[in-house]
Amino acid sequence: MTDQDIAAAEHTYLMGTFKRLPVTFVEGRGVTVRDSAGKEYIDLVAGIAVNLLGHSHPAVVQALTEQAGRLIHTSNLYYSEPQVALARRLVELSFPSRVFFANSGAEANEAAIKIARKWGKLNRQGAYEILTTDGSFHGRTLATVTAGGQERYSAPFAPLPPGFRHLPYGDLEAVKQATGADTVAVMVEPVMGEVGVVPPPSGYLEGLRQWCDEQDLLLILDEVQTGLGRTGRWFAHQHHGLTPDVMTLAKGLGGGVPIGACLAAPRADVFEPGDHGSTFGGNPLACSAALAVLKVIEEEGLVGHAAEMGDLLAAGLGELDGVTLVRGRGLMQAAVFEQPTARQLQMRCLEEGVIVNAVDDHTLRLVPPLIIQPDDLERALAGVRRAQAG
Repeated sequence: MTDQDIAAAEHTYLMGTFKRLPVTFVEGRGVTVRDSAGKEYIDLVAGIAVNLLGHSHPAVVQALTEQAGRLIHTSNLYYSEPQVALARRLVELSFPSRVFFANSGAEANEAAIKIARKWGKLNRQGAYEILTTDGSFHGRTLATVTAGGQERYSAPFAPLPPGFRHLPYGDLEAVKQATGADTVAVMVEPVMGEVGVVPPPSGYLEGLRQWCDEQDLLLILDEVQTGLGRTGRWFAHQHHGLTPDVMTLAKGLGGGVPIGACLAAPRADVFEPGDHGSTFGGNPLACSAALAVLKVIEEEGLVGHAAEMGDLLAAGLGELDGVTLVRGRGLMQAAVFEQPTARQLQMRCLEEGVIVNAVDDHTLRLVPPLIIQPDDLERALAGVRRAQAG
């Protein structure tokens, strides 16, 4: 099929939930991906922070191949060694907790919301309200799109479920003012991703941890985009010397294979048999891929590498024409332009063989694979500069 045939068939057979860019990718290796015409691109988006090890990493391919040859799925009616091994490794890398496996970030956040609701029944006289932030993004299910603070995503589906209140990101005093008898938890991203990589102001996350401790609330951190080395630490909250009560993961965990995880510290570990479940969550195939991802990150020192490459990327972005602000941490960066040129630049970059993500008219988001090297970044930035000049 030609690209035109694929686009026509897509409009006929797929629901119109995505506004796609005019390219069909067919093959990828490392930090590059190739389209149906054979053109090669440097990928600075990595499937929206998913392909931590780039495209078709040999370790992930091997893990998938070997596991698929043994056992792909059994359901959660039975024990699974890859699932237990992955849960153990995540706990070892993060904080004392137990894990629920799902298939996506939205599902991981659904689990976190249900944990908070049950915890409130057990510990706060039925408190159920979760304080979240304006501009946040926690998923597309009805509960998670309501938790997210972006009306453009939630308004079409009203009436929305009750139990969420949105406050300005970074405003600790607003959290204190909003806390009441019905409040059960505070749920935030340690770096906001979907709205253009917005780090927290100094002391904000630390203040939330202290406030939750003082008020007997749960602190839920959505690390779906920030987790697993992207910010230069295994988890973004580790930059702040604190531990959440609940943490959610997904995106890069499977290196391209769908998997999500919700970790609950002992204080928040309230699920019992029947409280929650997932047919596919934590299946042997996805868990084997995730174990391979974690092993490569650790063995190749990619967490520290992400911090170093993030500094290089930020410096390069700051030298682009018209950039007024570069913000982010590690390999999670955004360039903000004075003029509303980001969407046009995204298209021009595609023509120059560089994949970037315009989150609005002024902002480019860049979340490349953790394996990216200095020469890859220079080639990519050179392409962006050509796109600006063209």
